[in-house]
Amino acid sequence: MNNKDYNTTIALNATAQQAFNCINNVAQWWSEDFEGQSEKLNDVFTVRFGETFITIKIAELIPEQKIVWHVIDNYKHWLQYNKREWLNTTMTWEISAAANGTKINFTHIGLVPGIECYDGCENAWNFYIKESLFKLLTEGKGIPAPNKVQVAS
Repeated sequence: MNNKDYNTTIALNATAQQAFNCINNVAQWWSEDFEGQSEKLNDVFTVRFGETFITIKIAELIPEQKIVWHVIDNYKHWLQYNKREWLNTTMTWEISAAANGTKINFTHIGLVPGIECYDGCENAWNFYIKESLFKLLTEGKGIPAPNKVQVAS
């Protein structure tokens, strides 16, 4: 089985500063149900998707180059076996120059094929990075999950 961490890259016509600022503006591309701060080293923030939540601490921050998030708490209500599957996983954002602008490389260390949430989480990251974050950077408006998502029981 391939246990490679989830990874995706987008390239776009934007500056490294724009990419850095938009990634840190979590409520504009990931979830509007956001609390805390996401702009400085050691900031802690929580995003919610109905009953699901993820609390992240910013572990490394190099302006216009790199952002590292570490999951310090989470709960994924829809998982059957381990509802805290993302606990102690790490997300790394690397920003670099590309042919016509900037490249953003994202790796979620610990999100590997074979864990229960992999397929759903892979699809979600693909959407939030390749579509929502991309649109925020290229069109000025992302597609974050709406605030106070209602989940059918």
